[in-house]
Amino acid sequence: MQERASKTRQALLEAAADEFAERGYEGASLQGVVLRAATSIGSLTFHFGTKRALAEDVRKTGHARFGRCLQDLADAADPLRQLRTLIGCLARLAHGDPFVRAARRLEADRPEGVPPLAEAWLPVLRRLLDRADGAHRLRPGVSPEDAVALLAHLAEGAMATHDAPRDAVWDIVLHGLVADRTGRAASMWCRSEPT
Repeated sequence: MQERASKTRQALLEAAADEFAERGYEGASLQGVVLRAATSIGSLTFHFGTKRALAEDVRKTGHARFGRCLQDLADAADPLRQLRTLIGCLARLAHGDPFVRAARRLEADRPEGVPPLAEAWLPVLRRLLDRADGAHRLRPGVSPEDAVALLAHLAEGAMATHDAPRDAVWDIVLHGLVADRTGRAASMWCRSEPT
């Protein structure tokens, strides 16, 4: 009995993620959720009670999936190389995971009282850049705060569009951020040396 209830609850959560991602909070209907999950309104209200509670569980699941993706990035050996991995991970989740898509949509529709997903990934981005700065890997004159602002915009853009930043974009970004061991701008990140 408990296994069946657990499967029903999971089916409702997955259906709700799709419903909220496609229709937003106001447009989503409980009837739409139960149709997607092939169950009843009674099952939905038994497991979640209200639309608000259902949305909160979907949002929490989206945050948890974001968190799992980010766990190991901040402790990577080369923090600058992890920047590309971080933003690629964010873009993949924002497009490929219905719970993350739903959490982003719910955040946009009902921002009051809902912690933004950026609270999950911005600290990782900051730690990577602080570690790079502490190791004197950032180009002289580039502050970690300015680099965070730039990369946060790049990450938001990657999550909003269906394209991850191309290698050429990364070459430009990293060329502007990275210093070589002597403190000069590094060229190892670029495909070709400037002439």
